[in-house]
Amino acid sequence: MKKVSVIGSGNVGATTVMYLAEKKIADLVMVDVIEGMPIGKALDFIHSGPIRRYDVEIVGSNEYERIRDSDVVVVTAGLPRKPGMSREDLLLKNAGIIESVTKNVAFYAPNCVLIIVTNPLDVMCYVALKVTGFALKKVVGMAGVLDSTRFCYFIAEELGVHPLDVTALVLGGHGDQMVPLPRYTAVSGIPITELLVQERIDRLVERTRQGGAEIVGLLKTGSAFYAPAASVSEMVEAIVRDTKRILPCAAYLRGEYGLEDVFVGVPVKLGRDGVESVVELKLTKKELDALHGSAATVRKSMDIWEKSRKPPKKEG
Repeated sequence: MKKVSVIGSGNVGATTVMYLAEKKIADLVMVDVIEGMPIGKALDFIHSGPIRRYDVEIVGSNEYERIRDSDVVVVTAGLPRKPGMSREDLLLKNAGIIESVTKNVAFYAPNCVLIIVTNPLDVMCYVALKVTGFALKKVVGMAGVLDSTRFCYFIAEELGVHPLDVTALVLGGHGDQMVPLPRYTAVSGIPITELLVQERIDRLVERTRQGGAEIVGLLKTGSAFYAPAASVSEMVEAIVRDTKRILPCAAYLRGEYGLEDVFVGVPVKLGRDGVESVVELKLTKKELDALHGSAATVRKSMDIWEKSRKPPKKEG
C-alpha cells in the first residue's frame, strides 16, 4: 500500500484526508503542530471507516517522523490573511512556515512527490523547491484543478446543463490574474464560444477569478475547503495510481510558453514521478500575454521572498 502524508490538519488538510480515505488508494498520515488535533481527527476518521467502507490506515501525529518514506506529501499548513495584514506580510509568514515544513519533508521523505496547497501558492512552490532541492518534476502546486472546476460549475449553471458534461481549463497564477481559456472550454466537445456570447463568457471568467473571494465573503470567517480538498485529492490519485492524467497544475517552467524559472499554472501530465511533462497549447497573443502577466505577478512575489533571505548590508 502506498503512503500519503498531509501536513496541516485544518479544514483543507483534514478534508483531503477524508476524500483520500474514501478513494482507498493509500495509507494516510496527518501531521500538525497543534497538540492532539491531528490525532483526534485521525481517530474520528477511523471510527467512520466501517460506515463509509474504507479500511486504509489513518494516523495522526505531532511528529514529522511519521511521514517517513511517504510516496506523496501534501502541504496545506499556513496562515490565512487577517485584517490589517498586507499581502507581503502573508507571503513572508507563510514562506517561513513552508521553509520549516519542507525541510522536514526533505529529511524524512526525500523521494516523495510534494504537492503545495498553501497560499500564495505559486510562490510557495518556489520556496519548497529551493528549500528541498528536489527534482523539478517532484514539486507541484494545486490551483488549476480548483479554478477549472469552479469554471465548469459556473458554465453548467449558466447553460442549465450537467456539470460533468463541461470541461474547462484555467491557467496562470492562483489569484486575480488567473487565465481562464474559453477556447479550450467545452460542453460535450462543443466550445462555449459557440454556446455563449462574449459578454456572458466574460462574466463567468470574472466570477471564476473571484470564486474564492465570493466564498470568503459569504462565510465571514474562513475560506473554501471542500473544493480545494477535492482538487488536491484528484492530483494525489493521479500520482499514486500513475494514471497519467492531464490536469492544470502549478509547475516549474523551463522555456515552455516562453517562461523561465517560475511556477505557473499549465496543463501537465501527472504520474508516479510527479510532473512527467508540460503540455504546451497554441495560445493566441492575447492569451499568451495574459499568462505572461500572471507569471510576472508571481515573479514579483518570488523576488520579495528572495530579498528577505539576504542579510542586511552592514553600514560603514
